[in-house]
Parts: sequence; C-alpha cells; structure tokens
Amino acid sequence: MILSAVFTAIFLWKQITAQSQLPRRSPSYNHPFRYPLPILPTKTPLTTYTNPKTGIPIDFYEIKITPFKKNFFPELKDANLVGYDGLFPGPVFEIERGRETVVRFVNNGFRPTAVHLHGSYTRATWDGWPEDLIKPGEYKDFYYPNKATARTLWYHDHADTLTTLNTYAGQVGFYIIKDFGVEKTLGLPQGKYDIPLLLDAHFFTAAGNISDESKERTSTYGDTFSVNGQILPYLVVEPRKYRFRLLDASASRTFNLTILDGKRVLPFWVVGSDGGFRETPAETRSLVLSMAERWEIIVDFAGFARKNLTLAHQTVFADTNYIESDKVMQFRVGKTVTDRRNNSPLPRKLVDIRFLSNTPKVERTFNFVRNIGQPWTINGKPFSDPMNRVLANPPLGTIEKYLLRGTGGWSHPVHLHMVDLQLLSREVGNPNQKLGRKHLENYEQGAIKDIAVLGDNEAVQVLAKFVPYEGVYAFHCHNTIHEDFSMVESPRNPFHSKTNWGVSQKMAAFNITELKNFGYGNLTDGLEDPMDERFRAKKYSSTDIRQIRTEVLPYFASLNAYPDPS
Repeated sequence: MILSAVFTAIFLWKQITAQSQLPRRSPSYNHPFRYPLPILPTKTPLTTYTNPKTGIPIDFYEIKITPFKKNFFPELKDANLVGYDGLFPGPVFEIERGRETVVRFVNNGFRPTAVHLHGSYTRATWDGWPEDLIKPGEYKDFYYPNKATARTLWYHDHADTLTTLNTYAGQVGFYIIKDFGVEKTLGLPQGKYDIPLLLDAHFFTAAGNISDESKERTSTYGDTFSVNGQILPYLVVEPRKYRFRLLDASASRTFNLTILDGKRVLPFWVVGSDGGFRETPAETRSLVLSMAERWEIIVDFAGFARKNLTLAHQTVFADTNYIESDKVMQFRVGKTVTDRRNNSPLPRKLVDIRFLSNTPKVERTFNFVRNIGQPWTINGKPFSDPMNRVLANPPLGTIEKYLLRGTGGWSHPVHLHMVDLQLLSREVGNPNQKLGRKHLENYEQGAIKDIAVLGDNEAVQVLAKFVPYEGVYAFHCHNTIHEDFSMVESPRNPFHSKTNWGVSQKMAAFNITELKNFGYGNLTDGLEDPMDERFRAKKYSSTDIRQIRTEVLPYFASLNAYPDPS
C-alpha cells in the first residue's frame, strides 16, 4: 500500500512538473523575430552518367563534412559546429523521382560519422549502418534509387554512440524526392511557396557555444529553438497558400505546433507525411512533430494581410518545459500576391494509396524500456550484443503487425529503416502508470509513416511490409540519446568522450536476407550486408570528375542494385 502511494505521488509530480516552467540553461535570446528565416541552398550535381542498359540517369554529388563557426546570439561568441558542406542545416537535395544518385560524403571533421538517408528504401550497404563508419580523412559513396513515391526525406549522422554529438553539432539536412507529374496534377504551392522548415532545439553556454551533451543519458530537450539554423526567425509571406515541409531534427524535443493570430488558433491542412502524400488533406489546428518526423502542411495566409502570425509551441509528453520556449517563428503577411498559380482550393483527394491488408502472418510486441542503471533496450536486448540484436527475420514480401510499447517518463519516436509503416491504433502503454493518448491524431490516420510516435506511456500498433530488397536494417528509437546510450565500459569507440561509456544503443535489427552470420545460408547478390567490404569508407585524397564519369558511376550502374521493385 505504501509502495503504491509512492508510485502515485511520483506520477502526479511528473504530471505537474511537465506543465511547470523551469529556468533556462541557455542565455536569454533578446532578438525574437528580428532576423529572417534562412532559405536553404539547393545542392547541384557535379556530373551525370546514363545507365546504358536502363536509360536511367545517375547524378553524382559530393558533400564535405566540415567544422565551422556560426553565430546564434549576436552579443555572444560563435558556436563551434560540424556540418554538411560547412552549413547548418546542410544543403537541400531536390531529386526528380526515378533519377538515381551517388553521393560522396567526405569526412573533414574530427569524429567518425555514418550517414543515413532517412525515409526511403535503399540497399543495406548504403543505409548508414551505425558501425559502417567514415573516419576523419575518409570518404564513402552512397548509391540511392529514389524510386519511392514523392516525399520529404532527410539525411543525418547515424554513427554508433555518436549520433547525438554529430547531429547536435549540425549534421542534418533535407533530401526531397519530387514527382513533377503528380505536382502538376495537384496544383499545390511550388517554387518559392514550397519551403522546407527544419526545427531544432539546443542548449547554449554563457559564451554562445552549443552545450556539450556527451554525458547526457536520458534526453536533451533544449530550451532554445531554431528554424533552418536561425533562432526565432521571421518569414515574409504573401496573402496566399504556402506549403511547408516540417522536420524535427532535434535530439529529444517533440514540438506541439499551432499558428496564432494573437490568441486565436488558426486552421491549416496536412497533405503529406514521412511516406509522401496523404490520400486526402486533413484539417487541424495543432500538430505534434516528434524527432525525425516529417509533415507537409498547407497554410493559407489569405485574409491576414498586414498581420503578424506566430508559429507557437506547447510542451507535450514528458519533455521539460523551459521559460521562453513557447514560440518557434513568425509569419509577416504582406498585402500583395505576386503569383496566383498553384493557389487554388485544395483538392478533396490527393493520391490513391494502396493500404496494407490487416491480415499479417506474424504479430510481435516490442518494448522500449530502460531499467535503473541499465542501457536503453528493445525487448531487453542492446545493440552491443551482436548475436542477439537481430530481433526478427521477416521473409521478403511479408506483412507483419507490431505493438510498439513505451513506458512512462519518456517519449519514443520509433523508426524502422527502409520500411513504410501504417499506423492502426494508439493505446495506453501501462495502465498502472500515467495515462497517455488513446487515439491516433486525425492527420496520422491514413498516413504512410516511418516514425511511430509513442508519447509518454503510449503503445502504437502498426503494419509493416518488408519490400522491396533483402538486407539487415536498423530498428530504433529516434531520441538520439536513447539511440546512443550505454553505461557498459568498452574501449570500442575512443572518439565518443573521455569517459568512454561504450557502445550499447536502444537499437536492434531486422534481417530480411540470407546472412549466414545470423543463421542463414549464403548471400544472394552481396548487397544485403551493411558492412560489405567493397563499399566501406576509403582514404580520401581528391575527387576526379573524369574518373567519376568513366569509372565510378559505370561501376555502380553495373551492379544492377535496384531492379524494378514491382
């Protein structure tokens, strides 16, 4: 009875403190809405090769991971960052659906990295396996098919035990697959009216640098929000429709967004998710955007000429609520529309989606937990245990149903690499703890996802179909602290920190393949192994574009890595 009362008190205290505001760790930001939103640069290819057998063009890009300085607080010193091409966020890839790409990542930084293209299928060897490291002074070429339906993806660091440090320092960026035929049919805002917005959250030191999160073991929520690398920016918009591609690139912060005209909450429409367009637009007045999630929204500024609107945030789940953390950015609405194209009423139907049949051959439960003094695990298994970290072996082409269950005290955005998910339901994770949501949000219903958000003490049921290629793929919580965390002493990764905490992650793997190391037979075409030696990082000296055009790209084309998935 006493023990029960203690637990009740703990959960009541957490409910109260979740709504209480705590003092900032960072200096106060005294320039809200004073600086404009940065419009992110678009990356251009260095050369192109056309596959003589398929006729598919392969574009070659190069990204250099580079340390640089960036000022966040005008009255303070610069922050030390490490970003793609020396930018935070990195440049935007805008890729026409069906054009293949080879992206060379050169590590000019001081920590190892791995690069994951998040949001579409690829072969395992180019998926950014956490142990497939690119050390300082090395490079790796990643070969992507870009055959998935049009969608907003992102690329980010995925290195074993270093994901938080590297992404927090700036290794994040947009990668967008566009289907121009579909865009023309729908008539949604395009060009300068289609704007990617990367939301992030940091702590800053008194001198203006980003905080050192190397010893954090639960969550890094951040008390200072930025959009496209600018704290509390403003954007001048015309009184017409805009399309915003929202991404939460933070370590642990879930954003709960509303658009305010003074105190009036305005409606907007969700038209896309992690996996591309919804079937129909979903009207809402708030949007939960968790770590690694992408949502595409339409905001109509008509009727608000000469007004300033605020994109606001309210703390949710178990996130810490800090003073001065209730705003994200400002929209300054002008009085003139300069282009009325793609500004018509939204279509009632966007695209046809072939939803999965709820008749899976296998049903599984995955528990995302951490016991006191232990690392984050999935079903009790840490990533550091190589013979037990493969939690499932689904045959290629099968549909499986999963119950993903979190526990009270944290939220868990669960990500399964390569596979599109269909959310079925949400329920309370543990009825003896603080209650979570018991429903899917209206914009989640019917959306294709690669992130399933488990709020504080929530469980979500999903369907997953394992197509189109074999391989070993990661499965993890996208709170990067949980992804990295371990308290097992190990010398395997000396770059992590002086404390050398080890390598266990709240991560597991699914094996859709014939890898003999996991109890299977021989390899089929060699591309199922995420650690294939042929494609590991190599020492970098320079990039010879002629060699790229005459040797490198023809070699990738010869692999026949991406046969028609149909």
